[in-house]
Amino acid sequence: MLAFVVTSLVCFLTYLFLTTGSGSIAGLWSIEEILLGLLLSLFAGFISQNIFIKDSYRMANPKRWLLFLVYLFGPFFIGMAKANFDVAYRVITGKINPGIVRISPGIKTDLGITMLANSITLTPGTLSVDVDEKTNDLYVHWINVKEEALKKKPVDERYICGSFPKWVRRIAE
Repeated sequence: MLAFVVTSLVCFLTYLFLTTGSGSIAGLWSIEEILLGLLLSLFAGFISQNIFIKDSYRMANPKRWLLFLVYLFGPFFIGMAKANFDVAYRVITGKINPGIVRISPGIKTDLGITMLANSITLTPGTLSVDVDEKTNDLYVHWINVKEEALKKKPVDERYICGSFPKWVRRIAE
């Protein structure tokens, strides 16, 4: 029951955030939008209650959501900006050395692996290709595989994703 309530509440708050500014209630929402959002949120909460929250309610902690926002607008944004310049440089000069490498970030939860894989994929020049479900290692296509990075097996994740794993551990584990 608690999973249903938490999932429905998160869905409703997300709906309200995405539809802000289109109604007459405090200039933000209309009655119809709020009722539709409530109905859709209850439906989504019923269907996905066992998917969104499995055995742990750790993501119901507001501190983790604040950490996620800090990560999103801090290290992730900076890493993405650096990667954009790096990829632009490599496209202009043609200096690329593509390859698929394996990293072991040491993340234990499914949510953490998903967050890290998505962060890597959203960063230009890298693409999460596969996850080894036994060891939680990630296989990443990298636009510029460095020779010094290949000396260690698996590759040190700092070459590919910087401090992303450290932040993901703080948020998801």
